[in-house]
Amino acid sequence: MKIVFTEHALYRIKKRSVMMQEVVDAIKQPHLTIKKHGLYYFQREAGRGVIEVCCEKTESNIKVISVYWM
Repeated sequence: MKIVFTEHALYRIKKRSVMMQEVVDAIKQPHLTIKKHGLYYFQREAGRGVIEVCCEKTESNIKVISVYWM
C-alpha cells in the first residue's frame, strides 16, 4: 500500500521535527490504532515521545493528513 502525504502533513512533520521514518514506522507498526469518524490514528512510541499519525485509507493508498506528538 502506497503512503502519500498532504502538504499540511509535510509542513507539520518539518515544524514538529519528526523524522519521516518515524511516521512510516507508526503507520506500518503502530502500538495502537484508533478508527474514528472514518479516519485512522496510528500511535507509536518513538523514543522521544509518542507520535500520532492521522490518515485516510483507500483501497490502494494511505493518505497522511497530520502528524503530532502526544
